[in-house]
Amino acid sequence: MGIKEEFFNFKIGELKKGDRNLISDVEGVKVGHFTIHDGDIHTGVTAVLPHYGNIFKEKVMASSYVINGFGKSVGLIQVEELGNIETPIILTNTLSVGTALSGVVKYMLMKNDDIGIKTGTINSVVCECNDGYLNDIRGMHITEDHVFLAIEDAKEDFEEGAVGAGAGMTCFGFKGGIGSASRIIELDDKTYTIGAIVLSNFGSQNDFRLNGTKIIKDMISPVKEDKGSIIIIIATDIPLSERQLKRVCKRASVGLSRLGSFLGNGSGDIVIAFSSKNKINHYGERDILNINILNENKMDILFRAAAEVTEESVLSSMIHSESITGRCDHKIKSLKDFLLKKSS
Repeated sequence: MGIKEEFFNFKIGELKKGDRNLISDVEGVKVGHFTIHDGDIHTGVTAVLPHYGNIFKEKVMASSYVINGFGKSVGLIQVEELGNIETPIILTNTLSVGTALSGVVKYMLMKNDDIGIKTGTINSVVCECNDGYLNDIRGMHITEDHVFLAIEDAKEDFEEGAVGAGAGMTCFGFKGGIGSASRIIELDDKTYTIGAIVLSNFGSQNDFRLNGTKIIKDMISPVKEDKGSIIIIIATDIPLSERQLKRVCKRASVGLSRLGSFLGNGSGDIVIAFSSKNKINHYGERDILNINILNENKMDILFRAAAEVTEESVLSSMIHSESITGRCDHKIKSLKDFLLKKSS
């Protein structure tokens, strides 16, 4: 029995979970981390790879949605304009976005000697949350090499919790971080998958709901306000257009609401979705491309799945994280420890 099943003695949503209950249940998707836990330093990098191949030469159709725009992401403008992603998606802390961008650009140049010479440049995607409560964020401890290491670490069975970009994050007054979940959907008698991974760093403990139930009677967290951020990445092997992917992005907010979030003024809540099914060849020679998309009348099941995987991914990020003492002796308890104490 895994940690999710041990603590989730209730069912989140109605749909069947994937084999790993991770975003990597979507074929080709891998996730890697580089983590620093050292004194006052609790930070890192997480890399999400949309498929096994060369993402620049075989782009995935994608879209994004900004629920609340208190964030410093890079690359979303071109994602919105062209409807595709052509690099690994990099997650880190707020003040390391520039370094992470340089790192992923250099990685892509190393893997593609045509970029900037025989063809155009590269649109890298980097997203962030502020880990400054627990991490010495002013120290800017992330380097370009850490981005390389996170990408090289990418695998299907990846860690959740206080790892990678999630090392110093706080969620609903508990320890947050990296969490993931997946759901299985049947369409035309075939099985498809939709999965999510989150970087959770948002919410007030007073608002927190566990499977729809308020479990906190007296706040035990020093973090009072809903002024963090969450990055949500949704992947699927269902063939979807960019417009349909944006519609899926919007439904992630349902999962956040079920947890008790009201999407606070100071929170950067950003969703990115991509389909690994429709790949766009960078050097394609045909003028007209044949692309399959889902019947619009079948979108409801995807909306439900997007809400479910978002909600469970956030809970998973909290369940997998341990209690921690960070910068300036700031202490944050884990939800797991709270639930164990509550049940004893």
